[in-house]
Amino acid sequence: MSFNRLEADDFVISSDSITAAMWVGNTPTLTYFFTSSVQAAGASGNYYLNVYSSSAATDIQFAIAYGNLQGSGSNLYNDGVDGASYTSTIYGQYQNLVLGDENSAFVFGTVTSSDFWALSIDRNRYKESIFPGSLFLKLSGSLGVIQLTDDSNYVTTTTFNEAGRVFNLITASAAGTKVSSTGGGTTSDGYSVSSGSYGWLLPDIGTIILNPTALTGSLSEGGIGLHVSRSSNAPGDNNGRMFRAINSGSLFTLNSQETITSDYIFVRPRSSQFNYSENPSFISGSTGEVLFDDFVDNPQTYITTVGLYNDTNELLAVAKLSRPLQKDFTKEALVRVKLDF
Repeated sequence: MSFNRLEADDFVISSDSITAAMWVGNTPTLTYFFTSSVQAAGASGNYYLNVYSSSAATDIQFAIAYGNLQGSGSNLYNDGVDGASYTSTIYGQYQNLVLGDENSAFVFGTVTSSDFWALSIDRNRYKESIFPGSLFLKLSGSLGVIQLTDDSNYVTTTTFNEAGRVFNLITASAAGTKVSSTGGGTTSDGYSVSSGSYGWLLPDIGTIILNPTALTGSLSEGGIGLHVSRSSNAPGDNNGRMFRAINSGSLFTLNSQETITSDYIFVRPRSSQFNYSENPSFISGSTGEVLFDDFVDNPQTYITTVGLYNDTNELLAVAKLSRPLQKDFTKEALVRVKLDF
């Protein structure tokens, strides 16, 4: 067997970003939302609420969770231990996941919040990350509706934290443009006038964090009157409240994003190379001579496969040609092998 060593200029690496619809059925927009009474009544229902795209409740799209620093909005684990509840556990989990520090606080814009809603996209729904700029979430409250998007199209510098990239949630028009200061209680940057941004988009972990203070405010403050229960040692049904706000809004648009890295390898059989075969029908196994005299000076071979080996002659990858490629002393070839990973 003959080998041809590859040189540095035979390798080219290329990366392409590919976007795809987020939700089941390859659709970018959800307009119908369902929950499972079994899941809600189970042990996990104290922490989060799964949301499905059909009443069959077999295809989880995302989950809703409410976290509170003081543990408000749910029963305590033990009446004798203040602040230790389901919502405090959720708060601590996302605090570690997103901020990486149990002493850090969630700051939306310039306003610190002691609670949040988290919408965690099911891992099966996206490849690598959420595609920034594709988010449109419509929420309905007692005072009206609001449509949110992320500000990835409007910022020049991307902010990072423990969870990766961070984009603020802002109000948006139906066309996806930022709302101006004439839009009620929102500032020119799309924030609530008294509560900062409406939350965060964390595309690298598939999570949306919503700021309750911004959403529960009055219209003059940029809110929609979306109620949140912060009662101590009492179930607040805050996960259910957010579900009903999403369900009434009937619009949740997201796309996923994936970076495909391709390694192109250019294999170049020169005119003097690979013109003879070691196949037993071509070469005598006992004498090593060419079986047919016509093939001595005018051999005819066909390239069907490219094998990629390391320096110890171990086969690492195989590329099959779409059709056999005729080869003799009068022909040279250029075969491009593409490896995706």
